[in-house]
Amino acid sequence: MADTSFFGRLTKLFRTKAIVTIDSQGKRKVFDGDERQQTNLSSLRDRYTKIQKSFFEQAGGAQSMAYQQVRREVFRDYDAMDNDPILASALDIYADESTLKNEFGDTLMIHSDNEKVKDILDNLFYDILNVEFNLWPWVRNMCKYGDFFLGLEVADGKGIVNVTPHSVYNTERLERTDPTNPNSVKFKITEDPNGKEEYENFEIAHFRLLADTNWLPYGKSMIENGRRLWKQLSLMEDAMLIHRIMRAPEKRVFKIDIGNIPPTEVDNYMQRIINKMKKVPFVDKNTGDYNLKYNMQNLTEDFYLPVRGGDSGTSIDNLQGLEYATIDDIDYLKNKMFAALKIPRAYLGYEENVNGKATLAAEDVRFARTIERIQRTAVSELSKIAIVHLYAQGIQDSEMTNFSLSLVNPSTIYEQEKVNLWSEKVRLAQDIQGLNMLSKDWVYDNIFKLSGGEQDVQRVKMLEDLKDRFRFRSIEDEGNDPALEDEEPDDIEESIEKIKQEIKNKGGRPREGGTYGKDKHPLGRDPLGDKERTSKRTRTSEEKALKYINGIAPKRKYLHEDTDMLNEDNILSDTEN
Repeated sequence: MADTSFFGRLTKLFRTKAIVTIDSQGKRKVFDGDERQQTNLSSLRDRYTKIQKSFFEQAGGAQSMAYQQVRREVFRDYDAMDNDPILASALDIYADESTLKNEFGDTLMIHSDNEKVKDILDNLFYDILNVEFNLWPWVRNMCKYGDFFLGLEVADGKGIVNVTPHSVYNTERLERTDPTNPNSVKFKITEDPNGKEEYENFEIAHFRLLADTNWLPYGKSMIENGRRLWKQLSLMEDAMLIHRIMRAPEKRVFKIDIGNIPPTEVDNYMQRIINKMKKVPFVDKNTGDYNLKYNMQNLTEDFYLPVRGGDSGTSIDNLQGLEYATIDDIDYLKNKMFAALKIPRAYLGYEENVNGKATLAAEDVRFARTIERIQRTAVSELSKIAIVHLYAQGIQDSEMTNFSLSLVNPSTIYEQEKVNLWSEKVRLAQDIQGLNMLSKDWVYDNIFKLSGGEQDVQRVKMLEDLKDRFRFRSIEDEGNDPALEDEEPDDIEESIEKIKQEIKNKGGRPREGGTYGKDKHPLGRDPLGDKERTSKRTRTSEEKALKYINGIAPKRKYLHEDTDMLNEDNILSDTEN
């Protein structure tokens, strides 16, 4: 019966070749935690496995003691290489450049469309794993040994609550141990302090640098290519030191005149002379110090020659020391070791071959690619840790892989080259469009390398950008947001009737009428001033107007002509007026 417990389901999840999730849009996302797509471990063979079993033997899961013994011998060399100042500085540079902080002070960037997933992973990496401090030694050990094993303590409903690094000397990776599942991976830890010894795949995060298939199923150290050169360089430096001490100093030649001494007594005579000139230093057994009463000068390499003859006499001559001319051999081996480390010489303090900034910039870009490879390995295992944590917290659908992790690229020159490349592409596209040489579709296809579907997507997004630009300009100039305004109605009369109906149906206190002729009017009760005009009219003026009007009738009588117009009776005198 299948194990349906939490740890049983987690074991089944990580015993597959890869974790595949499907989102709501039908897109599949594959997480290859064991790098099966890169290595295909079932068909590759490593150099250590060839030692312990024949080619025709079926691949087994148990690792032999000879296998682990060879690994331990290599690790001892790595520990000795870590004492070398150049190699120790190289490992520090690998770790420093791989764990830089961005402009916001973050070592690890987490991106996700789901805010809940992002918050959970922020809490995991910065509060539980504390990657700001722990990622540096993890990356350094991975670069030093090629492998780094991190034990995960997983709790149901809580996720990863603690991590424990394990020694590479005692940890083995066991593959194909289950005959029913060739993709199964386990880890065996000898002298395990927890007493468990065997761990499932989800309980161990195996950071490994997959650079050479001969080292599978383990990684290859960044300093492995310089291991033989380091041994040769160490021997050459020891030979140089010995030569400097024993052969380089000047020697003295003592020519002792023996006169007429018989040949049989010459040796005894010379020994007496040597004993008088040289005293063997006495070492105090209690303190280990030399007794200063004795001559401390090293005379063991001096030469004493007996001479005789008429012109001969006792004399002391200086013999020049030998010059060590093999320093070029040391430089040759050192240059090869720098090439194996892939670190610019200027980073390690050797700047004699840097002729200008262009040379250092080119070396910096190549070194940035090396750091990117290290960062990809670290991000891969950190993603595995994140998936285990999300699964344990109940996120088991497509959101389990809805995130991406990234580290900071160390080279600003590398980033600047990318920006300059895009700037040149944009400038070229503008020139082509400005001169009307080629169509916009040709520019999309050949300069920006966009497919037809991608071009359509970008055109739609450009329209959205134009809408946003118009919206921002309207808010800035007019203070109105076009996105929040309602569209104008098609029928004005209908909208007016609708408003009247809404006002009619609206309850509460009725609206007040006009204020004309009332005290509430802004100009008072008499806004047109009628009372002022009527108050100025007097009765006398009205009477004069009546009299004037009534006086016209009698004059009309006189003007009534019944006779001829030339009649004298019609002539009026001035007195009558």
